[in-house]
Amino acid sequence: MNRISQEEEEFLKQYDLTKYDRPSVAADMAVFSVMGEQGEKQARDKENYRKLPKRRLKILLIRRGDHPYRGDWALPGGFGRRSEEIYETAKRELFEETQISEAYLKLIGVFGREGRDPRGWIISHTFLALIDGEKYQVRGGSDARDAAWFEVEFTQEKVSEKREKDRPGRSTLYRLRLVCEEKEEPVVLQALIRKEDVIRHFHTETEYFVEEEEGLAFDHAKLICYALLSLRQEVESDGRIVFDLMPEYFTLTELQKVVEIILDKALLTANFRRKMAVYVEETDRMITGAGHRPAKLFQRKDPFGS
Repeated sequence: MNRISQEEEEFLKQYDLTKYDRPSVAADMAVFSVMGEQGEKQARDKENYRKLPKRRLKILLIRRGDHPYRGDWALPGGFGRRSEEIYETAKRELFEETQISEAYLKLIGVFGREGRDPRGWIISHTFLALIDGEKYQVRGGSDARDAAWFEVEFTQEKVSEKREKDRPGRSTLYRLRLVCEEKEEPVVLQALIRKEDVIRHFHTETEYFVEEEEGLAFDHAKLICYALLSLRQEVESDGRIVFDLMPEYFTLTELQKVVEIILDKALLTANFRRKMAVYVEETDRMITGAGHRPAKLFQRKDPFGS
């Protein structure tokens, strides 16, 4: 703890923190995985191992057991405790509500607009979380009635340029559709989100607005949209984040497929492998199958290794 002078001590004795409005602080996690149909583990087809199983980008949601929005679906999350750093809050809430104890976590945004939560002024620290979802059997806990993986459909619908002299910018509409087929009856959640980019003093300021929403609690449609765009941007610019979605051993074809699923576009194989070569290392493991040349298995390179 920093040393406090006598003058500071006198100041702090007179200081009244209650003269300022004080928000509640929360952490919400957008947990993504690339998984097979209905979340079951997809074993390689030994007769045709080069034919990859059908996989989809999925997000983990919890069904709220308490008011507000009881029965609706939301990102796992909750309130911070006085003794916690916000990352500790995120880890604790993720485990309490889903039983997931290990995940890549990165703080990507802070949301505190008035009215985002009917309980009062609540500031959400939103985290991007990545896991190999086929390693976990998720289940609801704490105030979560249920937890389930939803297949993500995320499309850009419309872009409108703004030509105002003092507020040039761009308005983009995104359609979000989340589908869970693991229940007795499929669950479909939908939202339309508007992203507003405004240029001021040569810098871009961005805000998100939920235009339509069905089945998602709070402003979590906006948070999911923001997390998806953040995930795509990071994978596009660097790529290393994708390893947190992979099993320990993988083929380069499997790695490329996961990146293509996230970016929603095909990549040139030669360019992709050249970019990822510095991040992977070849192992002595192979996959063999009838009628095909053996395929080498790779693993993530230890950045601190020799």
